[in-house]
Amino acid sequence: MNLIAWTIIACEIGFWIVILLGLLTRYVFNRKQLGLFFLALTPVIDLLLLTVTAIDLYNGAAATQIHALAAVYLGVSIAFGKSMIRWADERFRYYVKKQGEKPKRKTGWAYARHSMKGSFQHLVAFLIGGALLLLMIYLIGDSEKTTALSGVLKTWALILGIDFAISVSYFIWPRPEKKKHNVS
Repeated sequence: MNLIAWTIIACEIGFWIVILLGLLTRYVFNRKQLGLFFLALTPVIDLLLLTVTAIDLYNGAAATQIHALAAVYLGVSIAFGKSMIRWADERFRYYVKKQGEKPKRKTGWAYARHSMKGSFQHLVAFLIGGALLLLMIYLIGDSEKTTALSGVLKTWALILGIDFAISVSYFIWPRPEKKKHNVS
């Protein structure tokens, strides 16, 4: 694996480490400001990945699918970061601190709306990551050297379309509630 692939892996691990540190310091050690500091480090991790990717391409590396994955990662991290932190926060509070209500499984229209919200977040991720991919393609300026980048952009557009189709399907066929088994 190359430097960018390892950096993406390190950034993903780092993302979850700073979230865990933030939640631990916030709820276990009751240091809310320090917890907020750790949670605020997540954009720094994104900046690190962007910097490493830009330096690698600037130094003449051939643009690969791994470079494209860095752009995808950045888009997803920016678009979904806050909701991923909120998701982790809710579960940490309930399962570790034993506070608040148990996170509920969404069904019916609530799930359809939640799914569509996720699709719109995916669209934001696509716009951010796609802009980064287009910027890389433009700056490299050689279509032969950027086929991997444009290929990822096309594939991602297809996946985004499928995501929206699935979300729309939940409005047509809502997700049913789980049936409770009565033991008599």
